[in-house]
Amino acid sequence: MQKFTSVENLINQLKPDKPVYCIRKKSILSASKFFQKKFPGKILYAVKTNPHPEVIKTLVKSGISEFDVASISEIKSVRKFSQSAKCSFMHTVKSREDVQEAYFKYGVKTFALDTKDELIKIIESTNNAKDLKIFVRVAVSNEHAEIDLSKKFGAINSEASGLLRLTKQYANKIGLSFHVGSQCMHPISYTKGIAEIGNIIKKTKIIPDYINVGGGFPTIYPDLVPQSLDNYFEEIKLSLLNLKLNILPEILCEPGRALVAESGSTIVRVNLRKKQKLYINDGTYGTLFDAGTPNIVFPSKLIKESSNKIISKKLTAFDFYGPTCDSMDYMKGPFILPNNIKENDYIELGQLGAYGLTFRTEFNGFFSNEIYEVEDNPIMSLYEKEANKAILVA
Repeated sequence: MQKFTSVENLINQLKPDKPVYCIRKKSILSASKFFQKKFPGKILYAVKTNPHPEVIKTLVKSGISEFDVASISEIKSVRKFSQSAKCSFMHTVKSREDVQEAYFKYGVKTFALDTKDELIKIIESTNNAKDLKIFVRVAVSNEHAEIDLSKKFGAINSEASGLLRLTKQYANKIGLSFHVGSQCMHPISYTKGIAEIGNIIKKTKIIPDYINVGGGFPTIYPDLVPQSLDNYFEEIKLSLLNLKLNILPEILCEPGRALVAESGSTIVRVNLRKKQKLYINDGTYGTLFDAGTPNIVFPSKLIKESSNKIISKKLTAFDFYGPTCDSMDYMKGPFILPNNIKENDYIELGQLGAYGLTFRTEFNGFFSNEIYEVEDNPIMSLYEKEANKAILVA
């Protein structure tokens, strides 16, 4: 992968006419080391967030050895770089063929479920294997999340209790898991989730081997500035202590966005300006899906191509339209940029390490696979804030 010292250097050398995606390996290493140092348990990277080979390779290099996968393709993506990496099939709905291939071909022993039918499927597809680790996923409130996952996955408390009793009869080891929703903006959601786990333990008198607090750990966006991740970890630690268990189960988490969001950005070019509307060469059918459907506001900056380019100090709120002929290819923003932006100017949009690459399509024939490494800092960083705070405390 070609490397550049900065996005400015990249643009001045390549002057691309297609969108360009940038990967910052240093950001991945920083986030991974932070989680490994601070989280009170094991970390399973949620591969769906960004399965790019350079991302997986960098995470393995950083010390991440366990991965949350949802498909055979994701297992293959991980095993290309580490045959010893542990893959856990935490998607609660799987085909029999995928369960069978994961278990017999790739040695995957860990599966999640939220129904009795899925338990039967796993047992039958693994030929009544005796070495399974099975997690029962419990539905919890997603009230503080930007993207609600509770409608699709998870067994309600009353169902989860019976499902846990049944699962214990067939699994070698059992776990309870939950997910507070994507981009969770308040750590109290983890307290509520762990409290639900505690209620099930009290009701069933079954202490699981594992408690998985899932993902949902946030990153920073212009309009979504979360509390310190330390607050999330402390909330989790305190809530686990409140379970008052003689022996605490092994604790797991499945971060995705918080590990890789800062590492990725997309450089787009302006095709046309209509007042406060910018028509750009990437959009919701490309790397900017999250800017359209959930309306996440990505940090943005105008890239200075040459020393004589004058950038206006007056800032204006713009909305974006992508390159396709579909009017849904729209990103409300607001994206704050210099007022004198015009056709052929380049814009960097940050925080696209999470889901930017995975949501791309070839709709209308617009697709770019121009991917490069850059060594400069991301536009926004939660981890820089954490590092600066640590320096001040010291």
